Order: sequence, then structure tokens, then C-alpha cells
Amino acid sequence: MSTKNTPITLNATYTIEIRDLGVHGEGIGSAENFTVFVPGALPGETVKAKIILIKKSYASGKLISVEKPSPYRTVPQCPVYDSCGGCQISHLTYEGQLAAKERRVKDVMVRIGKASEDVVLPILGAPHEWNYRNKMAVPVGQVTGGPVLGYYRQGTHQIVPIQECLIQEEENNRLLRFAEDFMIRHGITGYNEKSGKGCVRHVMGRVGDNGEVMAVIVTATENLPKKDLWAEEIQKALPEVVSLYHDVQNKKRNVILGPEIHHIWGRKTLTASLCGIAFEVSPFSFFQVHKAQAEVLYQKALDVADLKGGETVIDAYCGTGTISLCLAKKARRVIGIEIVREAIEDAKENAAFNHIENAEFHAADAGLLMPKLYEEGLRPDVIVMDPVRAGCSEDVLKAAAGMQPARIVYVSCNPATFARDAEILGRLGHYKLQSVQPVDMFPQTTHVECVALMSRVERK
Repeated sequence: MSTKNTPITLNATYTIEIRDLGVHGEGIGSAENFTVFVPGALPGETVKAKIILIKKSYASGKLISVEKPSPYRTVPQCPVYDSCGGCQISHLTYEGQLAAKERRVKDVMVRIGKASEDVVLPILGAPHEWNYRNKMAVPVGQVTGGPVLGYYRQGTHQIVPIQECLIQEEENNRLLRFAEDFMIRHGITGYNEKSGKGCVRHVMGRVGDNGEVMAVIVTATENLPKKDLWAEEIQKALPEVVSLYHDVQNKKRNVILGPEIHHIWGRKTLTASLCGIAFEVSPFSFFQVHKAQAEVLYQKALDVADLKGGETVIDAYCGTGTISLCLAKKARRVIGIEIVREAIEDAKENAAFNHIENAEFHAADAGLLMPKLYEEGLRPDVIVMDPVRAGCSEDVLKAAAGMQPARIVYVSCNPATFARDAEILGRLGHYKLQSVQPVDMFPQTTHVECVALMSRVERK
């Protein structure tokens, strides 16, 4: 587009004071009163940046030098941090990461939620900011020298080779190294996205209780080369692996797992516990990737739900029932609703596995089922919502407000969409935002989760 009406010049270098951090970890500042995003820059810094892109309302700059560094700037521990797109803010100390995330939650609550920043509580940081992820899904490609396993370079599908990921649990890193070595020794090719040729597309690992691992080899081909050898050698090299699957994903798309899956060896499920409840995890199951912080998140949800034992609770986006089953330990009756039928089947199995009989699960659109339950006489005391990043649908918000529970507990993985939904609930059902508790589930990244309490106030 034309840049004639902007006050800055393409390819020119400007001195910029960075005032904030963007949702992708980029520094935000201004040149000639025009917003400039500078990847690699931190709040409080003065930097020099070359303008490489100009849009109508903002520009992007390439960091040339840091003239005045932030006291929170640090040297990233990861050797491929500058090229890998997995983490965004490892050049920021953990103290600085927490401060930036808390500031972001306050900002959206004021700007979008029309609330006071005083409702935002101090963020709860993780006890360990490294080696916390219990799920790995590493793309596999093919280069002249053979297969390459790693993560995508930021903004591309070019694979950055790695031997370990510092935010993965070590069991997954051992699986990564084994898979690479196995493929090289047995001449198994990686997948070429452009040509659609090659074999292995992803290596997935899930770590459960006691360090046990489920491994899934995803191929573009119908058959897994050396299938029996995979099972034989993985048992010898990685005794922690207790389950091995082969998944076929032969469609040219970004979805990792395809619908066709074959159990090769070992157990069919992996046991993973959360808040004292054991879950049977399959390759397709959703399970929180940071167990320690998930337990903090769920405990905060239970705390603000303030259950005494006689309540009826609706979990409007229940998924595989993780929060529902935690709630069931404190409530009289829990009704989980989820539109994904396979997730509901997992939730039912998890309830049965844990002998929990006061939780029921429905495969339905919560926005349609909740009004029907209300017409049938259901009066929930508490409604819990844990939607995807896009937030709640308008139908669910209207249904929740219409049921008039005393409390709404909102678990959010996107503070901006929660702030939007909180403002809507305030208008629809006279709900007052009481508290927002940020929880850092994903250190080294910009993501932050929140648990919020909204209480119904009587109309005057």
C-alpha cells in the first residue's frame, strides 16, 4: 500500500522508546507518534529499529541495536531461540515475564472489559519455568542430508533442527532424539510439505504419571516403515515408553493427527492425574500440558465457585471433563456440556474410571441445551465456562445470563476475549466482575490464563 500519508519512511532507522509488549512478544513503541512493533525489544528500552513494513495504522521494525536495555533483559538459555518460533519471550527474565503478563491482563480488563484494574490479582507464577510441557508434537521434514526434526522457524514452516526443547519434559526430549536416530539408521524419510512426498510428518509424545510415555508416529503414508522395529527398539532404548501408536495424516493440512490410527504396542491409554483424579489419556484426548499450573488454575476455580456440597453446577465447555470432575468432588450435581462428541465420551469414561456418579455429560451446543434445561426447571447455582481462545458464543452468554446463577466462574486462555465476554455478561445479566486471577501456565511464551469470578447483583 502507499505510505505517503504516514509520518515515517520505509527502510529508515528510528530511535524508539518501547512502552509495552505485544501478544506475540514484540516490543511496542512509536516513531513520529506512529505505532511501531519491534520484535526482540522490551518495555522500558530505547532501541534503534529499521522500518521494514508500513501499514495504515502501524509499522514493523527490525531491531538494530538496544541503546538502553531493560533491567529484565537476559540471555536466552535455548541455543535456537532466535530462530525457533516455539517461545517468544525467553530474552525476558521470568520476573519480567510475569510483570508483562499481569500488565496485559490489567490493560484488557480496563480497555475492553470496562472494569477497574483493581479486580486483577497478582499473577501466580510457575515454580519451574523450564521442562514443564508433558505433550510434544514435533514436525519432521526432509533435507538433502536426511530427516530433520525440530520446530518451525517463526512465521514459516521451515524446520529448525533441535536435539532438545527446554520447555519439554525430558522424557519427550529422549523420544525426540530416539526418533531422529532411528529414522537415520533405517533410512526412513521425513515429509516434504511442498511436494507431498516423504513419510514421517510428526513425532508426538505424551508424559503421564510416573514419567510414563505414549509415543505416536504420524506418517503421510498408509504404512509405517519398520513398524516392528519401532516397537522393538523403543522398548530397549526408552523403557519409560508404555504405548506406541501409528497415525495416518495424508491430507495437506496443519492438523497433526489424522482420523486413521493404529495401536502398535503396549497400553492403549496413558494414565495422567490431575487434582487427585486419574484420567485415561488417548492420542486424541485433551489434557493440560502443564500439570502443576493446571492444578493451581483448577484450585482457584474451585475456590471462587465456593461450593458447599449442595449446589448444582453447569460446566458449559467441559471438554473431556477435567474441571467437571474436580467440581463434582465439591458439588451435589455437575452437568458437563460439550459440542465435541468424542470429548464427551472421554468425559464419561473418566467419570466411570474415578467412580464419580454425580457428574453427567451431554454432547450438545451449550447455547441451545442450557435454555432447554432452564425451561425444564433446572436452576444452577454456579456456571463454569472454559471456552477456546475465541471465547464464548453469544448464545452461551445469553443462556448463562438467562439462567441467573449466583456465580459465574470463567476460566480463560485469552484475556482479551474474556474481557469482552465479561462486559457482555455485565449488561445481559447484571453480573459484577469480582476478581480476575492470572495464572502463568506457559512460561517463556506470551500466553496467560485467568480464573474470574462474576457475581449476580439484584436489579434496583
